[in-house]
Amino acid sequence: MRRISGFLSFLVVAGGLVIGPSDVAAQERAAIEGFGGLSLNNALQSTSLAPSLGGTVTYSLVPNIQLVGEAGRLSNVLPTLSGTVFSVTGSGVSASAFYGEGGARLLLAPDSAFTPYAEATAGIARLDIRSDRLSPVANAATSIALGYVGRTTPTLGAGGGFVVQAGPILFDVGYRYKQLFANDVMRFALGFGQQLHTHQVRVGLGVRF
Repeated sequence: MRRISGFLSFLVVAGGLVIGPSDVAAQERAAIEGFGGLSLNNALQSTSLAPSLGGTVTYSLVPNIQLVGEAGRLSNVLPTLSGTVFSVTGSGVSASAFYGEGGARLLLAPDSAFTPYAEATAGIARLDIRSDRLSPVANAATSIALGYVGRTTPTLGAGGGFVVQAGPILFDVGYRYKQLFANDVMRFALGFGQQLHTHQVRVGLGVRF
């Protein structure tokens, strides 16, 4: 009986050592998410209806603060004024961007299945300028020329939304504002003096691990 009692005590202690760290690890879960969004910049432009796609990785530093890494494509970064002019004149000019950002996210109710949040990010983007009035060769030549002008630009992002969690699955609905700090040539040629930016609504689906 002493041996059995000792063996059971050993199992309890060993189980505590195994389960305890697992519970701690479960409180600091990471998550990976894919998302799609629509631009709200200019309803006249067909690119406003084109989806912006991307992915997000988060890691919890403490229960209500997460590190955020994000990469994707912004389908429309033209300000409303220049976007409207390009649409009305029939030039077919569009400006999209591939980007990568990192930042932080504040969870307002980290222990709840319904979690509002706010976040801020910064990173870098690469512009892609095209026109459906030009041939593929002309668009390629334009892209090469823009490479000499400067297509890479710093970015800042901010936004918020809410996450609904069901076990390891999460559903994310939110809004993002992204501003691209393009050089003067790009800003005046494409934004008519305004910075390139996008207002975006988006939804995402992910998994926690």
